[in-house]
Amino acid sequence: MMQLRAAAIACAVAVMTAAASAQIGSGLRGATPLNTEGPAPPIAPPVDSAGRTVRNYPEQPPLIPHSIEGFQIHLNGNTCLSCHRRTQTGQSGAPMVSVTHFTDRDGQVLATLAPRRYFCTECHVPQYDAKPPVKNDFVDIDTMLSRSKSGDRQ
Repeated sequence: MMQLRAAAIACAVAVMTAAASAQIGSGLRGATPLNTEGPAPPIAPPVDSAGRTVRNYPEQPPLIPHSIEGFQIHLNGNTCLSCHRRTQTGQSGAPMVSVTHFTDRDGQVLATLAPRRYFCTECHVPQYDAKPPVKNDFVDIDTMLSRSKSGDRQ
């Protein structure tokens, strides 16, 4: 009985290993075996756009339309504020930090940036000219609404 159980376990392990081996070469890892770390893909170049990017859904944080390489955001300083601070927007031409960023978690309006909104890149991200690693069929809300009006259910 014990030998039969061991044989069944060995057979199951062999089948799972074969199935896992068949899947190598597909997906994000490419041909890299699971027990090895493959080479990092090259970093795509940043997209620098002069204007603001259209948002894909309501309440989406604005995207950063420029590279932030070398920017520092830490407890003692925030490079983003050198352009986006209210007193700097006239000189820099950058949009001012949203008024929502001056409200703390208790709803109190503050004279300075709320601590929970200080670390910009928790919500705002720069764009890169990168090919999506997996197929993406995301459809924005406006497209969905126009399809529902026209009866198109794709």
